[in-house]
Amino acid sequence: MDWSVILEPANLALFGNGIVITVWLLFASLAVGAVLALVFALILTGPWAPLRWIVGAYTFVIRGTPLLIQVYLIYYGLGQLEWIQARWNDVWPWVYFKEPFFCALLAFSLNTAGYTAEMLAGSIRETSAGEIEAAHAYGMSRVQTMLRVVLPSAMRRTLPAYSNEVVMMLHSTSLASAVPNMLDITSAASRIYATYYLPFEAYLAAAAIYLCASFCLIGFFRFSENRLLAYLAPQKH
Repeated sequence: MDWSVILEPANLALFGNGIVITVWLLFASLAVGAVLALVFALILTGPWAPLRWIVGAYTFVIRGTPLLIQVYLIYYGLGQLEWIQARWNDVWPWVYFKEPFFCALLAFSLNTAGYTAEMLAGSIRETSAGEIEAAHAYGMSRVQTMLRVVLPSAMRRTLPAYSNEVVMMLHSTSLASAVPNMLDITSAASRIYATYYLPFEAYLAAAAIYLCASFCLIGFFRFSENRLLAYLAPQKH
């Protein structure tokens, strides 16, 4: 193995750009997906049956199809529609469908929103009836109970499952390399492999970067779980 090639300034800069794009794509998709997931979770647990069916069908499709297929459908599929092509030069928001980063961001955001919505909706349904009755006894309205009692409690209990979703999204960003002109970590490794024909060095370096990022995310969520879920731990006397 020739690791000196990976340590060349040009290749290190290539990996550096890939890390920046990957981190930006990860956190942007998580932010957009979290907002969508919150709205979808409220609909899934709300009294509006038609909306529940629509959102339920959406989450079923998202969780039942591979993320790579979703990326292809958004980048290649939507871009082939004539009515989008006729507008993507001057009409918002269709102008963004020419941008590889936007298409990848849209696909990842919709994907994580589907999974996170189901996790959050499940935590909302599992909220103790005693907590809700206590909120009503204090005179809180239904909206106040949801904002002050149900959602904070549900979000804390969703944290362990959501940490797995975040790590999985980090790994899934490697699929952005399927979109042309996207320079993520995997794309950087592929370019080095194509230039020097060093598959082991290039992809092992990419794997090491993903591994370090995963350790950082897992450590952050472990710390957060210990702080936010301490009240669920057995009490010591």
